[in-house]
Amino acid sequence: MRITPLVALLLSVLAVTPAQAVLHITRDHGGYVEEYKAKYKLIRDRRERVVIDGICNSACTLVFGIVPLNKICVTPKASIGFHQAYYDKAFTFGIKVTSLEGTSDLMSYYPDTVKDWIRRNGGLTTEMKKIKNGVDLWKIVDPCPEEW
Repeated sequence: MRITPLVALLLSVLAVTPAQAVLHITRDHGGYVEEYKAKYKLIRDRRERVVIDGICNSACTLVFGIVPLNKICVTPKASIGFHQAYYDKAFTFGIKVTSLEGTSDLMSYYPDTVKDWIRRNGGLTTEMKKIKNGVDLWKIVDPCPEEW
């Protein structure tokens, strides 16, 4: 088994279980969808909170479909980025190849508020579509309280 940074993070989360843990996302460019599903299901099941305080792109955005939205908040530094899913480049000779099945899977997790934003902005494409902190993002998830 290959230990990726995300797996290492997941193992460290398992090792320490505070009562009111908070996942603080500051610079997450995404990765393997299945790893993010496992990570966020664990956070959801532990009823932990998520603070998005920076970049949350690609597979990171699955947080909106797995962790209850009332357990997530965004700070003024938040930036969310969506794009189509890709096959692992290890299996495509290093070429970026979109996955219709993977993209459909991503969309199946998103709540209607995320799906609506994606539709209003031309659907998922190969290009990253970003939401910066502000009204559009607050239609999806609440801003964090002042202490963040």
